[in-house]
Amino acid sequence: MAKFRRRTCIILSLFILFIFSLMMGLKMLRPNKATFRVPFGLDLLPEIRQETPHLVKTFDSQKSDTINSETNFKNLKSDEITVKLSKASEPNMEEKPPLNYFLHVFYYSWYGNPQFDGKYIHWNHPILKHWDLRLTKNYSQGKHNPPDDIGSSFYPELGSYSSRDPSVIETHMKQMYSASIGNYFICVLALSWYPPNSNDENGQPTDDLVPTILDKAHKYNLKVTFHIEPYKNRDEQNMYTNVKYIIDKYGNHPAFYRYKTETGKALPMFYVYDSYITTPEKWANLLTSSGSRSIRNSPYDALFIALLVDSKHRYEILRGGFDGIYTYFATNGFTYGSSYENWAKLKYFCDQYNLIFIPSVGPGYIDTSIRPWNTQNTRNRINGKYYETALSAALQAQPSIISITSFNEWHEGTQIEKAVPKRTSNTVYLDYRPHKPSLYLELTRKWSEKYRKERAAYALDPQLPLF
Repeated sequence: MAKFRRRTCIILSLFILFIFSLMMGLKMLRPNKATFRVPFGLDLLPEIRQETPHLVKTFDSQKSDTINSETNFKNLKSDEITVKLSKASEPNMEEKPPLNYFLHVFYYSWYGNPQFDGKYIHWNHPILKHWDLRLTKNYSQGKHNPPDDIGSSFYPELGSYSSRDPSVIETHMKQMYSASIGNYFICVLALSWYPPNSNDENGQPTDDLVPTILDKAHKYNLKVTFHIEPYKNRDEQNMYTNVKYIIDKYGNHPAFYRYKTETGKALPMFYVYDSYITTPEKWANLLTSSGSRSIRNSPYDALFIALLVDSKHRYEILRGGFDGIYTYFATNGFTYGSSYENWAKLKYFCDQYNLIFIPSVGPGYIDTSIRPWNTQNTRNRINGKYYETALSAALQAQPSIISITSFNEWHEGTQIEKAVPKRTSNTVYLDYRPHKPSLYLELTRKWSEKYRKERAAYALDPQLPLF
């Protein structure tokens, strides 16, 4: 019996020795430079992924830096997980890209439908008459009849929506954020704006929507600037009043856009549509320091960007005291300003006189749903190639800011918002096939990255993050 026990102990000892040797052998087979991965489930937590993106990047790298993790699972109720990196792998905060707001997108909040507005607004846009009545007779008259018949050659994925629908505003902000690069190269909405109780001839007042738009934009880290439309009787007097109103009412909102100038000032920026219809002398009253109604060096000083249509407008813009120019129209060749071949000359002019040059690019142009006689200005999208050509031309001019016409100007077919195929008994709408409805958002993101890299190379005065 004792002999049997002795034999059993020997066998058991040999077995333990075998297991130990096997484990040591397997350990020796482990590579010297092991790859650390994200701890299981960490990358599924959006709070941690958003707040500590450098951790995800570090864990996914091929470095063998020592990682010391301290996790108190008994205190998970505090919703805190702390991961400490060794000194060698700590992120360099000075190298972290700042928030940059150099891509501006023209945005329109003038759409309405019966659910939110009691009637359709803008989707039922009238068919405009040609100034030559002989030509007008060749085209149908009247208004469009939503929801299936709208004043656009494309049809929105959201249908004939209302700009008052909070879910629509939310979706728009998501789409614009998707066209941005992460959290450091973000879009700015250039919001079409009329003063309170004012509107375009086919719409209704929309200033009361600004607080919601600002709130939703801030949620997605977007900024909002104002695209001041040619409201009735616009002049230097009421422009001062309206700029003061905007800054007093919205200027303290975290989504309110300010541009940091070379002098270090963080100033609001205002695009002034159809600025040329007011004389340079009147603008100078507002925009020069010696003007009779000067806004300069006051709490309401800002950067005012004029629309350049004709070549002669360059010097009128200078005399008027503007701070920069933009070209708006998405039709290459339609105006001097919108012609790509002139952008290098315009940039040179702006550099000479310390002006900001902002070329405007667009995915195409077609307004024949409301101007059926304007086919000569149609610019086909060519599956995104037209847009990419425009963006490439803009980058070659090395501008401080690029503007996009537009996010949702559906009447003129310049939208980058998602559109879907639709066919009715009378109309076959255009769409983005064979690509997805998000094609132009994706192209915007792609070229945002190119612009970010090229701008970093040529910009002498990179903007700092503004909050």
